[in-house]
Amino acid sequence: MIRLENLTKVFGDLTAVDHLNLEIPPGEFFAFIGPNGAGKTTTIKMIAGLLRPTEGRATLCGHDVQNDYIAAKSVLSYVPDRPYLYDKLTGREFLRFVARTYNLPRAETESKIGELSETFGLEDFLDDLAETYSHGMKQRVVISAALLHNPKVVVVDEPLVGLDPKGGSILKQLMREQSRKGTSIFMSTHTLSLAEEVADRIGIIHRGRIVALGAPDDIRRVASTDGRLEEAFLRLTEEG
Repeated sequence: MIRLENLTKVFGDLTAVDHLNLEIPPGEFFAFIGPNGAGKTTTIKMIAGLLRPTEGRATLCGHDVQNDYIAAKSVLSYVPDRPYLYDKLTGREFLRFVARTYNLPRAETESKIGELSETFGLEDFLDDLAETYSHGMKQRVVISAALLHNPKVVVVDEPLVGLDPKGGSILKQLMREQSRKGTSIFMSTHTLSLAEEVADRIGIIHRGRIVALGAPDDIRRVASTDGRLEEAFLRLTEEG
């Protein structure tokens, strides 16, 4: 479960996130959309513990991200929009390194790496140095690393960036499976068709505040349109 309580972040004169209140229960696939500069990435970084809120708090499965960081991190997987690997490690070495940070037993680690390698088609390059990887290859390894410890919360920023259609299809299927198992998924994306396809609920953030929240049909109703989600999004975030 993810709970945001009056979550606020101020940078000088700019309020990037303004008293955000939101709850994503276990098993929900939640899509977070908004224009550039609306506060999506700032919100994600506070959930992941990378930014300290100016006010309010984020909790993951009851653990305060700032005051109980180790417990919160143990249930979380965070996939940024720009995958980062250590260039001088192979993909397999990186996955083993991540597994050790979660104290996963060696046998479980190797079994899980084998399973994810087959799922994401990593076999051909998993033992090559990461410096030789394309963006899409890095993305597949980073997503695999995020799923190693069977997290209860997955926060993912622009998950399809760099993935080919096959990789994107596999990822969508995996995330659906994770949500069916009870994982709370918080996905930020600019791809409105993706949000409409996979999300149980959608939240639209604009100028740091949520302006619409609910299933796609609820969003259309708030925007007074029966057209595509894109039309509702533009109406709700138009300036003035």
